Amino acid sequence: MEILASLLSGLKAVCAAFPDPRKGRIGNIAMADFGLSAFAMFFMQCASFLSFQRTLEKGQGRSNCQTLFGIEKIPSDNYIRGMLDEADPALLDPCFERVEQLLHEPALNEAFGRLGGRMLIALDGTEYFCSQKIGCPHCQTRKRSNGKVESYHSMLCATGVAPGHSKVAPLAPEFIVKQDGAEKQDCERNAVKRWLMKHSARLKSLSPVYLGDDLFACQSVVERITSNGDDFIFTCKEASHKALYDFIDGCAFERHEVKIRKGKTHEIHRYRFIKKVPLRDGKDAVLANWISFQILNAKGEVTYKTALVTSLTVSKANVAEIVVCGRARWKIENQSFNVLKNHGYELEHNFGHGENYLAMTLAALNLLTFAWHTVLDLIEPPWRKAREAAQKQTSFFAHLTTLTSFVVFPAWSDLLEALASFTIPPHLLSVQKNE
Repeated sequence: MEILASLLSGLKAVCAAFPDPRKGRIGNIAMADFGLSAFAMFFMQCASFLSFQRTLEKGQGRSNCQTLFGIEKIPSDNYIRGMLDEADPALLDPCFERVEQLLHEPALNEAFGRLGGRMLIALDGTEYFCSQKIGCPHCQTRKRSNGKVESYHSMLCATGVAPGHSKVAPLAPEFIVKQDGAEKQDCERNAVKRWLMKHSARLKSLSPVYLGDDLFACQSVVERITSNGDDFIFTCKEASHKALYDFIDGCAFERHEVKIRKGKTHEIHRYRFIKKVPLRDGKDAVLANWISFQILNAKGEVTYKTALVTSLTVSKANVAEIVVCGRARWKIENQSFNVLKNHGYELEHNFGHGENYLAMTLAALNLLTFAWHTVLDLIEPPWRKAREAAQKQTSFFAHLTTLTSFVVFPAWSDLLEALASFTIPPHLLSVQKNE
């Protein structure tokens, strides 16, 4: 479990540098323990994990918080919330950068590499907190039709995706909050510009191709992408790109069709594309390549259609692959946001809001957990073996919670071997208190 050990070591160092809001006497719990404790709860997908470990520690003198996560002392839940409220989520960026570095590993590169080994990074925003009673200085607000004002949090997410692959790799988020000196509320488009400014140069080695919906198919966003030498594939709707569609009206299209077998029937994939069309009015308009894609059933009826703009060179030889990659942007909704909110990570649950950064920092830790799980699923053999064994029974994380609630495991290798073999070594059951 070298990868996990390395990741935890890096996270501990980052958490140790969190600002300590305690005045005077520092106390007997290190700052690293607060961050690691919150992370451990997300990593184990169990809101009661810390409570179970406190009980285990009383009985055996130590806990899995100590042996697996390197937590010296387990703080109370309220103490964690109070201590993490001053920790800017941007402090976690080095941990996300470590995930970026691991994307160069052969197994991850093979899983996510497309268009000749390039990384597809889907961009999209999501909301993760909403309340009419709780708020903080970083909350955005909106007024509902009933006159009540809601406070909410959202973030711009960047996620490595790949068509034909169920795994996704979350990268560092950009939180959508009112910026210093700004009169208007923040938005996804501004957030993506900040994200690109902070991270795109560092991601250059992954040869990224950015994916996104129609919102990002605008001059200001694509200029930031192309100025760094990167490429994009964005949805392009007629309603929001009048100048572009006026330009192509009456133009000659290049065409390509493919007949696809579907069991006893078939469907037609129809492509039309035009090179170098303006995204907007004006002599300084960015030029992009426009693609129309339709799926027709055996009767010739259109069952699906979309349109894209891209900076990639388009030809009959590659137009189908470009479209498949462009459509993979949906994976940030289905395999990322849906999983984060509905399948164990409970992103929208209010684990604590605080008065400053807490809600954002907890969301970032949750997102980091998801990224680590993806990495471990693909490149850590003991983890994969335990995952595969658990899939034949009940939930992998349910097994994690059950085993770690009653047995202290000296190392991750011991825990994962127990999960994979469905046996607990006798010597672990006879460990003496304080051994």
